[in-house]
Amino acid sequence: MGPGGGKPDGEVLTAIDRDLGGIEKLQTDFNAAGGRVFGSGWVFVTVTTDGKLAIETRPNQDNPIMDGKRALLGNDVWEHAYYLTYQNRRADYLKAWWNAVNWKAVAERYAAAKAGTLGV
Repeated sequence: MGPGGGKPDGEVLTAIDRDLGGIEKLQTDFNAAGGRVFGSGWVFVTVTTDGKLAIETRPNQDNPIMDGKRALLGNDVWEHAYYLTYQNRRADYLKAWWNAVNWKAVAERYAAAKAGTLGV
């Protein structure tokens, strides 16, 4: 996360277009997946072992690393992450969250995943 949000570019944008149908579809599908998480959990964009991007959810504290996948970005949809500002309006929180995505860091994690290193 970082100030200003912005938009993805370069190889990560190419992968988003190829695997997730573009940035708008990514945001729509990611927000819908996050909205469907029952109770506490997460929604992630992951890089599979064959280099494809995917959206997936995890309950509680589970994460994609447990299955050998790499997380490009993730959003905590536990109520504690948004309740003070959004109360029970998770959909509003998910929509606003995109303004804080640090696409430069996401691109660095994608490059590290492609290179087979962990990245940060």
